[in-house]
Amino acid sequence: MKFPIYFSRKIAFSKDNKNNLSRVIIFIGRLSVALGIIVSLITIATGFGSKKAIKERLADFSGHITVKSTKSNSSYNTSILDNEGLNIKKIASLEDVASVQKYATVTGIMRNEHSFAGIIFKGVGKDFDSLRFKKFLVAGTTPKMTEVGYNNDITISQKIATDLHLKVNDSIVTVFSKENQKQIYRKFHVVGIYKTDIKMIDEQFVIGDVNQVRKIQDMSPNDVGGLDIFLKNVNNIDKDYPDIEKLIGYKNYAEKATDKFPQITDWMSIYDVNIALIITIMLIVVIINIIMVLLILIIERTNSIGLLKTLGATNSQIRMTFINYTLIIMIPGLVCGNLIGLGLLLLQKYFGIIKLNPENYYVSTVPVDLNPLAILAVSAGILFISGLALIVPSYLISKISPVKSIKYN
Repeated sequence: MKFPIYFSRKIAFSKDNKNNLSRVIIFIGRLSVALGIIVSLITIATGFGSKKAIKERLADFSGHITVKSTKSNSSYNTSILDNEGLNIKKIASLEDVASVQKYATVTGIMRNEHSFAGIIFKGVGKDFDSLRFKKFLVAGTTPKMTEVGYNNDITISQKIATDLHLKVNDSIVTVFSKENQKQIYRKFHVVGIYKTDIKMIDEQFVIGDVNQVRKIQDMSPNDVGGLDIFLKNVNNIDKDYPDIEKLIGYKNYAEKATDKFPQITDWMSIYDVNIALIITIMLIVVIINIIMVLLILIIERTNSIGLLKTLGATNSQIRMTFINYTLIIMIPGLVCGNLIGLGLLLLQKYFGIIKLNPENYYVSTVPVDLNPLAILAVSAGILFISGLALIVPSYLISKISPVKSIKYN
């Protein structure tokens, strides 16, 4: 065993080598490391967890990637997809694609004796992924789509239900307007209520039969207003987007879920800045405290340093001994920080203790993403950077004279 490693372990695990001052300093050092680990773990897990949860909610409601006609532009009344160059079967067969569903949308106004609400009626067909949508349901179910005849069942958001005092099994009249034509009235039956926590979705969207939209928009039975493409992994949106774009034709365009609501995307980008800032601050605090521990240990063991030099130990060997000693002192702080941090995160993940206002944060509870690589990277990163930071202050050892240090004792 090399001398620096052997001697650092020898003094680190010795029971009678610490005076009251060093005990306090070592405790402070370990405490700062533990707090740094706890704060870093919570910041990373909740920060990336929030980004992932919001992206998944956006994608699970209306597809990771959506295909629309270029004629639609930003209108909520979808135009018919152009079939030239559009290959739906090939899109569905791509390795990362989980499913593809067709839809069409039209705007309208729901009204009753209580109030009224402007809505986007999203008509879906028999390929509607009701299982994926199930996570959003707070009451009832989704309409059973067969694309045979006209189904009057709808699923509305909790926000619309509250505004119009509606509940499952209630009926509601909706008015649809077409340019230079009479208003079209439809009476729908509420079979379900959903909640995504995404304000822009919950305030507008109603799920119903695509044939209702086709009828209102004068579309043929096989016309499609758009495609919702669901991927197997939300993190593959950017990777799969170019492959899908090649299969939709030049008169249609593809849109990522993260691009539909730019204000949410801009808001999520703030997470990256906050995560980097908090981790940097905690790392600086940890490094300052660990350097303080090293300097106190050097001062406390000035006599031992002089004695080691007298016995032939080089400055480099003694410096490495004290750096290793300081890093060994950090380990209990690392262990405790990980145990406490992971414990708190697991409590939040499975019990949702901390609640949020979805109107501001787009989620109702603080989401947690426990990535093993991120957890290991935090501990390894703090240990590695602290080791590098200790190199410069350890040069104080080379200034210690063996003769003076032994006399000092």
